[in-house]
Amino acid sequence: MNNDKEIECLRYDERAQSLLATGAVTVEATAVLGSMAVAPIYRAPYVYYEQCIRRYITQDQDVLELGSGAGLHTYALAQTGARVVASDISPNSLEVLSRRFNRGRVKTQVADMEMLPFNDNTFDVVTSAGSLSYGDPTLVDAEIRRVLKPGGLFICVDSLNHNPVYRLNRWLHYKKGERTLSTLLRMPTMERIEAIAKGFKETDVRYFGTISYLTPVLARIIGQNHTAQVSDSVDQLVNVRKSAFKFVLVAKGRL
Repeated sequence: MNNDKEIECLRYDERAQSLLATGAVTVEATAVLGSMAVAPIYRAPYVYYEQCIRRYITQDQDVLELGSGAGLHTYALAQTGARVVASDISPNSLEVLSRRFNRGRVKTQVADMEMLPFNDNTFDVVTSAGSLSYGDPTLVDAEIRRVLKPGGLFICVDSLNHNPVYRLNRWLHYKKGERTLSTLLRMPTMERIEAIAKGFKETDVRYFGTISYLTPVLARIIGQNHTAQVSDSVDQLVNVRKSAFKFVLVAKGRL
């Protein structure tokens, strides 16, 4: 597993180095960050994640983002005016992020989410966008609770690992060398969501992408925007959890 961590760090360092070489990492590039950087057929959970950020985070709070990478989802946090610490295990990724957000109150910190370099009870809010599978669940969840202040908030968007179609797709990516085995084994499940909830007074979970395995085909027939509308409508009508592609979790009141 430790070797997987080194492989992932190297992978993201190399990607970030390519971005740094192009010079296209300035603040002006923020128009293609966040939910707008995601294809319409997969955008809904990220739009909702950003809505939760705007709803719950205020400018007087201290916020930690886990697995920030090159800042794809940091922009929404920066817009709140809060004091944001963007953390990641990849130094090069954080260098890209720093150049993108050279204004405001976004700071960076190289950090392993299994052993966060912060004191207990430091942050009002911890956020994560797609990073939960990059660390041991027990260690990561304990670290989130440790660095949160009593009554603090955890907001995340991530993939769910119950639908066999999505599991097969991730396995194929692993076989092609695009994923490490540990990220597959640690992909969030309903049990992981329940385990996180035990550390908080209240949790709200919303599921997305019940028919995401069909959307690439539908998009070729009726277009991405219409497909996104169909997918969102099915999510609202069916409310099937284990077949979902993504989920957004808001855990309130750290115990």
